[in-house]
Amino acid sequence: MTFLPSPELALSADEARRIALRAQGFLGAPDRRAGTRGVLRSLGAVQLDTISVLARSHELIPYARLGAVGRADVERAYWSDGHAFEYWSHAACILPIEEWPHFAFRRRARRARGHRWHVLEDAERSSAAVLDRLKIDGPLTSTELGGAKNGGPWWDWSETKIAVEWLLDTGEVVCVQRRGWKRVYDLAERAVPDALLHDDIDDTECVRRLVTQAGAAMGVATRADLADYHRLKGEQVAAVLDSTGLVPVEVEGWGKPAWADPAALASPPRGRHRTTLLSPFDSLIWDRPRTERIFGFTHRLEAYTPKPKRVHGYFAMPLLAGGRLVGRVDPAREGSTLVARQVTLDGPKAVQPAAEAITEAAGWVGCTQTRVERVLPDSLSAPLAAALARG
Repeated sequence: MTFLPSPELALSADEARRIALRAQGFLGAPDRRAGTRGVLRSLGAVQLDTISVLARSHELIPYARLGAVGRADVERAYWSDGHAFEYWSHAACILPIEEWPHFAFRRRARRARGHRWHVLEDAERSSAAVLDRLKIDGPLTSTELGGAKNGGPWWDWSETKIAVEWLLDTGEVVCVQRRGWKRVYDLAERAVPDALLHDDIDDTECVRRLVTQAGAAMGVATRADLADYHRLKGEQVAAVLDSTGLVPVEVEGWGKPAWADPAALASPPRGRHRTTLLSPFDSLIWDRPRTERIFGFTHRLEAYTPKPKRVHGYFAMPLLAGGRLVGRVDPAREGSTLVARQVTLDGPKAVQPAAEAITEAAGWVGCTQTRVERVLPDSLSAPLAAALARG
C-alpha cells in the first residue's frame, strides 16, 4: 500500500497497530540522545501514580522505550532546568513545559467553577497566605507550607493544602518537581518561562493543539481515543478535528471513523520491536478500549481488587514483544531479588521474551536474582525457568 495522506486511505489492522507502536516509541531505533526528555516531548504526557512495585510508573515509561536508563537520570530529566510541570491531563501527568499555554482552557474552567471538591472557608485569605509564603521562601511542599492534613483521613485536607491545590488548578502556582513523592509548589510567574506564561490562547485553540498533539502521539486514533488522551470531551474534539491536519482514515476492524497523523503516514513503520514490561499507566495501553481494539488484549489494574478476586496480580505488567501483547508479569522486590509473583503467557512463543523482559527489569532496578512463583499455564513453568537460567 502507499502511505500518502488521503481521505480515502484505508489501513489494515496490522498497519494501524504498527503505526501506533512507532508513534509511542516501541518500533524503530530509540532516540537515546534525546533520552527521557525526548520521550516526554514525544508522548506529550506521562502519567504519575503512587504505586511503586518495580518502580514508579513515570520511571517505567522511559525505561520501556529506552531500556535500562538510570533511574536518577530519569528524575533529573523530568524535574531539573524547568523542562516540565505537573498538571491534569489524562490524569495527574508530567507535561513538557511547552504545553503550559495549551491548558489555559482547563485553568479557566476551574477558575469559573470557583472551587475544587473542597471548599475554603476564606479562599482569599488562605490563597494570599500561600502566595506570600512562596514569594518569600521559594518552592515549598504542602508540609513546609504548614501541613497537608487536618489529622483525619487522607481527604481531610488542611486549609493550606486546599488553597495551594486550588492555586495549582487555576495556574497561579505550578508544580515543577516531586520531592519524596510530595509536590513542590512554586509561583507560576517564577517557574514558567515568560514566553509561555500566558493564557492568551482561546479554548478552541487550546483543544485544537492538544488534539493535534494526541494524534501525533498515537499515530492513528478514533475520536474517543483523541478525547481520552488529555481527558477532553468528545464534542470538543469534534469541533476542532477539521483544523488539526489529522487525516481521515478507515482502519480494518475498528468499525469507527479514525484519523492519522500525516507524519505517521509518510513512511511505512519498520524497525526493531522493543521487548519490555509495560506499566498499566503507559500511554500505549492506558485507554483500555483502544488497547483491546489494537492488540486484542483485555487488561485491568487489579491493585484495588480484593486479593482473592485478582486474576493476574496486584500490578500485572503487560508483556510487549514483537509488537504484540503476549502475556503479563506481576512483579515484586525482595531485597536483591526480583520476584515474579505470577507470569501469565499466551503460549510457548512468549517464554523467551518473558525471560528477557524479567532479566532486563531486574538489572535495571539493581536486583541480582530473579524468582518466579507461579506460571500460567503451568506447562510453561519449566521452559521459563530454563530460559531465565540461560540469562
